[in-house]
Amino acid sequence: MAITAGGSLNAVPSSQQQTLDSNYLDFTGTSDNTFAQQYLPDLMAQEAEVFGPRTISGFLSQVGAEEAMTADQVVWSEQGRLHLSYVGTVAQAGDTNGTFTVVTDIDGSADGENGFAVDSHGVRVNDTVLIATAGIVTKCLVVETPASAVISVEPYDKADLTGHATTGSGSVLLVIGSEYGKGQSYSSITGAAAADKRTALTPTFKSYSNKPIIMKDYYEISGSDASQIGWVEVTGEEGQNGYLWYLKAEGDTRARFTDYLEMSMLEAEKTAAASVIGFGDNGQVRGAADAGLNGAGTEGLFAAIESRGNVTSGVTGVNAATDLAEFDAILAEFDKQGAIEENMMFVNRATSLAMDDMLASMNSYGAGGTSYGVFQNSEQMALNLGFSGFRRGSYDFYKSDWRYLNDKATRGGINAAATSAAVRGVIIPAGTSTVYDQMLGKNLKRPFLHVRYRASQTDNRKMKTWVTGSVGATTSALDAMQIHYLSERCLVTQGANNFMLMN
Repeated sequence: MAITAGGSLNAVPSSQQQTLDSNYLDFTGTSDNTFAQQYLPDLMAQEAEVFGPRTISGFLSQVGAEEAMTADQVVWSEQGRLHLSYVGTVAQAGDTNGTFTVVTDIDGSADGENGFAVDSHGVRVNDTVLIATAGIVTKCLVVETPASAVISVEPYDKADLTGHATTGSGSVLLVIGSEYGKGQSYSSITGAAAADKRTALTPTFKSYSNKPIIMKDYYEISGSDASQIGWVEVTGEEGQNGYLWYLKAEGDTRARFTDYLEMSMLEAEKTAAASVIGFGDNGQVRGAADAGLNGAGTEGLFAAIESRGNVTSGVTGVNAATDLAEFDAILAEFDKQGAIEENMMFVNRATSLAMDDMLASMNSYGAGGTSYGVFQNSEQMALNLGFSGFRRGSYDFYKSDWRYLNDKATRGGINAAATSAAVRGVIIPAGTSTVYDQMLGKNLKRPFLHVRYRASQTDNRKMKTWVTGSVGATTSALDAMQIHYLSERCLVTQGANNFMLMN
């Protein structure tokens, strides 16, 4: 049997020594450095995480909750204040009579805003009221309340209301009770004054809404690279490890998308009327041509607090004594709102240190007075979760450094450029609030802050992940693996008047 060697078979040793690149392994792969290494170098086989854990802290998971929704928007109603108090102007109407013209409610809602109307105030005939203007407080009896914003009053002590006369809405009216004569009935008014007959009050509420946004991302790797082993052991943000790079890359993509879900709920805002943001048939943002086509945006936490909550620029660390006075001003503002006793504080490093200095200047102020009710009355649990507690007045606060506000690659970098407009922290009430659910037709207890995501019996869009291509799944002829991520969600900020934004 004959053996025929292939034409490319080199069975004869070379008669000449020759150095070729193919004789060695090249680990550099660069055009500038082609040093051929004959021996295996001392390789650092473990990838170095030079930026530490790069995911932002689970802010919403600590203070909020998640609940499904089945519509294009979520609508909730918040109960109005129990007592009647208004801001307006005072004018002299006669020898003894005067008028109070309602301009806004006590929270500053003007006519037509937040469900408030100046001509449908709750002040009624025979109500006793206090009217205050720049150092003067006068008790009056309401004698006429026509179907308008103008309320006629008569003072109990003062001869008239001349001292209250204002050019702007600088006066406040508060209903403190009522007074009737013997045998007088509030339903017996006849004649021209019949329109002023006392009527029953109906509880007020204000309705708010928010719409979810759709967020997407994907990761792709070719079939060849998906099966290629590297020489560096990689570890992903979610704990996955190995020598397949796509394990790292896919894990990082997933972790980054998860962070996007949280950051969007914090930073997002609704599209203004003048905005040209919109989405065309091809799904791309194209400007003015697509304005108004499903480009509504959504209201994030910061926007909700700026719109309906409280904002402070105090507690900066410049002076511990000044910081204490500024912090007490925050407490005074909370007193004007719901006075929620337990509050979570998420602040940046500078604000956290300023508060530490403030408390340290008070000789261990508040030690042993904090209830830690949010943490099942366990101080150790609070410490394990990264919170430190203190008490001031009738309020308990649980403070935590917020990585999102510190990291240069997240809000920390934006804050450095924004200077006075930087977000230094948020104060969020713990527990739940009562709201009226228009879908169910009843009052419900819900967390002050929670996420709503689209879901039904057929599809859950809280966090969808699926694989396409011919790698890992056989869904198409694409010689690659595509891993897709999608979420449709929005944030519900209930009782924003109890929140505080620190900037």
